[in-house]
Amino acid sequence: MTAPTTGSPHAALEALRVEIGKAVVGQDAAVTGLVVALLCRGHVLLEGVPGVAKTLLVRALATALDLGTKRIQFTPDLMPSDVTGSLVYDARTAEFSFQAGPVFTNLLLADEINRTPPKTQASLLEAMEERQVSVDGLPRPLPDPFVVVATQNPIEYEGTYPLPEAQLDRFLLKLTLPLPSREHEIDVLNRHAGGFDPRDLKAAGVRPVAGPDELAAAREAVGKVTVSPEVAGYMVDLCRATRESPSLALGASPRGATALLNTSRAWAWLSGRSYVIPDDVKALALPTLRHRVRLRPEAEMEGVGADQVITGILAHVPVPR
Repeated sequence: MTAPTTGSPHAALEALRVEIGKAVVGQDAAVTGLVVALLCRGHVLLEGVPGVAKTLLVRALATALDLGTKRIQFTPDLMPSDVTGSLVYDARTAEFSFQAGPVFTNLLLADEINRTPPKTQASLLEAMEERQVSVDGLPRPLPDPFVVVATQNPIEYEGTYPLPEAQLDRFLLKLTLPLPSREHEIDVLNRHAGGFDPRDLKAAGVRPVAGPDELAAAREAVGKVTVSPEVAGYMVDLCRATRESPSLALGASPRGATALLNTSRAWAWLSGRSYVIPDDVKALALPTLRHRVRLRPEAEMEGVGADQVITGILAHVPVPR
């Protein structure tokens, strides 16, 4: 299946919203975040209660971008080899051959990543960082593009293995999927009453509107988006302010500042500009930084959240003119 030519890469990626909207209702912010991650070659942590279309969103995105996708349901007994693959003995040839695991795909949905032990989490996170899998000392490159979309349930803590800060920092964005509004929920029910089957996206009319070529061209264009010294300084000031906040035990690292640079450039390009403005930085600050900071216990006891702290920092750090 080949994606039709839609003109410019910008037009092709803009068409994603419409196409994914045929299957997913009311999650435009999450769709935009996933596109930003694809443009930046980054990975995404999706957080939301069960039933808000996390899996459907990833499947619809893969269909609209004509990318391969696989899903792993993380469980406490999942082994690293179940993710990366393993050597299998072939009795006919008396040799071992490599059987690739589900990580060898373009868009990997890692469902409930916090339900599997740290060793298995680490096997996936190594693939995310190195974009390769080493088995028996031989490195095996992963496909390009390769993006991991990991989900976690924010309300269940029993039987989970929360990701440590160093591993959370490997995700480019953390996106939260809220419950739909009343109007959107009615729209969902009307679609299902009309015969919508979330397992059959083709019947829902979702088709490829872009492909790897358009994505590669878009990434090249994003790489040419300029950032003035004043705006770069603004990004650094925001990250440094998180390290000095009395509500935070851990602030954003320099990797967080680099991530904010990359996501802001992608957002500027999607907005039709070849340069970054402070509003681009503000638009991506929350999803880029919220998982890179850790609240102090006393702040948590007072009901303060990471988003609230970062929003306060955005209000107080001077904006370049």
